[in-house]
Amino acid sequence: MFDSLKIALQYITPKHLLSRLVGSLAAAEAGSMTTAVIKLFIKQYKVDMSEALDSDPASYSSFNAFFTRQLKADVRSICQDEKQLALPVDGAVSQLGDIKHDAIFQAKGHNYSLTTLLGGKPELAKPFLDGKFATIYLSPKDYHRIHMPIDGQLTDMIYVPGELFSVSPLTAERVPGLFARNERVVAIFETEIGQMAMVLVGATIVASIETKWAGTVSPPAGKNVLHWQYPTQGDNSVSIKKGEEMGLFKLGSTIVACFEANSIEFADLDAGDVTRLGDVFATITK
Repeated sequence: MFDSLKIALQYITPKHLLSRLVGSLAAAEAGSMTTAVIKLFIKQYKVDMSEALDSDPASYSSFNAFFTRQLKADVRSICQDEKQLALPVDGAVSQLGDIKHDAIFQAKGHNYSLTTLLGGKPELAKPFLDGKFATIYLSPKDYHRIHMPIDGQLTDMIYVPGELFSVSPLTAERVPGLFARNERVVAIFETEIGQMAMVLVGATIVASIETKWAGTVSPPAGKNVLHWQYPTQGDNSVSIKKGEEMGLFKLGSTIVACFEANSIEFADLDAGDVTRLGDVFATITK
């Protein structure tokens, strides 16, 4: 009953207003108060600060600066095999497997539409029909920067407005179409194995999503899907190597990675498995 109440409250809570408020507080530079909040968060969520490039909580001017902290160079290694993709984030597998034509498995009893996930654009979804997907949840304690599984050339970015439900495992089990109804940023890359979509899904109190090429993605309020296309050559082209950072979340969320059919086979990963940036994600079969 308590779980049902938590889900019901999410439907009636003004999630965008709450997220903007928390985002403003997270960006505030409040000196000793900021440090106290960071220390409380570290204790509550058992954050391993020994992995952080800067392990001193007092050195972070805002909660956002702490939450988007970088890791020491030697605590994650990127798998070097050219036939293997690297895991893009620290987190835990929510689900992964086959895209059944246009349907992606969310949780028991729930599928959602690939086309809807990618902004309702059939032409963008077409390469991924009957392909592979992986959904990875980033918990509050995790490192929140997102890296490339494989070398990629950016071709499209889509901003999709939507809800801001929590993306916790409980919500994924109870809210139909969760990842295709929450606000999200879709980045599509051309790679040696075909197209790859990296979908950065917003959530309650996620203050913002950033990408390396566009900074904070903050379109004007409204219900319009926005689509940017990028050249593959010239000064405005965006090419990112395997293991390099592609974006980040200010406060936690989820990524959904999509791949073309017959291009990869996932490593030995199952729902609930912990992921670590740079470990083997999949093997190229194409």
